[in-house]
Amino acid sequence: MIILENNKLFQSKIQLLFSLFYNGYLRDIRLFKAFLQVQLKQFIPKKLVNKVRLYDDAPVLFFFEEENHETLRTISAPHMISIMLQELLLKEDDDLLILGAKSGYIAALAHNLAPKGKILILEANSDIAEITATNLKKLNLDKDIEVILKNPLEGMPDMSPWQKILVTGAIKQERINSLLRQLDPNEGVLFAPIGENFIQNYTQIIRMGDDYFGKKHLQVRFTPLITQIELDKLELITDIDDFEIHINYTSDILKEVKLEPFTGSLSNEIKPHKIFLAFLENIDNSIDLLKIEPSIRETNNVIENFEIIIKILKKLKNEIDFKPENIENSLNLIKSYNIIRGDLERKVSIDSTMLYNEKADILEKLLNEISNFQEIIKEEINRITKSIS
Repeated sequence: MIILENNKLFQSKIQLLFSLFYNGYLRDIRLFKAFLQVQLKQFIPKKLVNKVRLYDDAPVLFFFEEENHETLRTISAPHMISIMLQELLLKEDDDLLILGAKSGYIAALAHNLAPKGKILILEANSDIAEITATNLKKLNLDKDIEVILKNPLEGMPDMSPWQKILVTGAIKQERINSLLRQLDPNEGVLFAPIGENFIQNYTQIIRMGDDYFGKKHLQVRFTPLITQIELDKLELITDIDDFEIHINYTSDILKEVKLEPFTGSLSNEIKPHKIFLAFLENIDNSIDLLKIEPSIRETNNVIENFEIIIKILKKLKNEIDFKPENIENSLNLIKSYNIIRGDLERKVSIDSTMLYNEKADILEKLLNEISNFQEIIKEEINRITKSIS
């Protein structure tokens, strides 16, 4: 389900996405679409949402207990999330194990990259697990993404092999052995911040049969996957794992493995026409919100967000044969009908059956024009798609 943000947040999100793209962090058009669709605000508790800055390229606080500062948890910065999800090399039917909930935001984004696979989150903190499960249920994602209260360091061997495993907190090298054994032998990928103390290396490990090939991507600073307080409450069966797995960090195999999305056909690589289509598809999906008779204020918000997108597309149209005239004319009609609707709403409170009839007539015209607007958007999507094929 698409839930549009207020105009200020939506504008900030778009600016962030272009910044991530131009700085080389955001390379997968599927993730671009996912960021557009998934609303970060939905994953921040109401008591914190006005105390944090959304869509800055920085970690966002989502959990904090006054009496225990060690419980502070953040959702990773957008550039870091981009690196995480892209280096997992997710395919649409991959099963993904996520260690550390991050309020469910990363899992919701990942679901858009692997919509046919199962996603399982392991979280040690019961409060965070409950918050995450509530967030996902609220967005109707609870059937696609499951949250289990469990020591993440154990993984989920009973449900292995996993095509992909994402570790969202710092983990020691010796504690990844049991996780690596749960990887799919057919090019399963684990991505984790591995290291001691305050600095880790975000590391990509690919399993091919009984061989493991690693690449250290960048140095990062993550809090531990599980805090010491939580460790005291859990039985760490991974500590008795005495069979060390050798990871080959010197091989060039990662350059040779033809894994999507950044090798082979490059079908998911961001291109200008794909950005165009992503924005138009976002409008198309969002129009359904206007078909359920939202409030006048909500309708205005949706219209203004559409206007933001169209303004951006007009600036980007040098490489695309974009024809915005019909789109703008239809959107102006919708805006006009909604203004009249607002005027009638205020007058209806004063008097008259006739005004109620006028209101019903305007609402019918509004809904008809919304349907017409959606058809225009679909036609433009088809026309641009054909022009570049």
